Amino acid sequence: MNKDTVLKELLNSGKTLIMPDAYDPISAKIIEHVGFSAVQCSGYSYSISKGYKNEDAIDLNTNLDITKGIVDAVDIPVMADGEDGYGEGDYFTSTIKKFIDIGVCGINIEDQNHKFYSSNTLQIVNENVMLDKLKTVAKIKNELRKNSFIINSRTDALLTSSNRIKSQKIAIERANKYLEAGADLCFVAYVKTLDEVKLFSKEINGPISIAVGLPYNIKEFSINDCVELGIARVSLPTVMILNSIGYMIKKLTEIKDTGNFLELIKDNHLLLNGDVLQNILSRK
Repeated sequence: MNKDTVLKELLNSGKTLIMPDAYDPISAKIIEHVGFSAVQCSGYSYSISKGYKNEDAIDLNTNLDITKGIVDAVDIPVMADGEDGYGEGDYFTSTIKKFIDIGVCGINIEDQNHKFYSSNTLQIVNENVMLDKLKTVAKIKNELRKNSFIINSRTDALLTSSNRIKSQKIAIERANKYLEAGADLCFVAYVKTLDEVKLFSKEINGPISIAVGLPYNIKEFSINDCVELGIARVSLPTVMILNSIGYMIKKLTEIKDTGNFLELIKDNHLLLNGDVLQNILSRK
């Protein structure tokens, strides 16, 4: 069974698919080693790992290079973060084909307007622009006989208005239209509360994806809450990289302040056994 089919069956299994987000080959290998069934790529995590201030500093070629390294590192399906497709028309078509060529099994396409990415105002593109993009990806799937390839349509509508109820309504309307246009599921970004998860689960007519473990919602609801509500997919966009950075800062500060490794030794379960490391590195 090819990995496209594996990912589609996981999403259609009736069980919530939990997908941690990788930012390089070793993070992807760890996701596989721990026992998760699929990997989500994160442009935001890519930018952090590169030391960039903003995600828009990750251009298409950089994204493709990192994503290919992740795909080549693991045996489980990988979904790409296609951002907004990096353009429209023929350029958008070329972008999608390039991601498919490197072996991803699905892709996130968002309606955020990247022209305003670094500004203080988040804007989303005209609805018809996004619908055309989704229809284009569906057409490419058909042409390339990639029927199991997953289209994950992302809407950033929740951040477009200070009126949360208004933003919720826009997100629901867009999610339903994106699913009608050929998306396999819809990722509603920036969900803050369990009540919102319940609302979108009820009002969106198809499978949805929710991001959890983020600074703004980590205390509001859990993975298990999403599982109980039958959410199709849960992603963990920053859990790996932010916790890795936090741990490194904590331990290096302890080493600098004490001049010894006593605190590190106390965490000996985190001192990686050489055999474990080799097992992770040799999985593929």
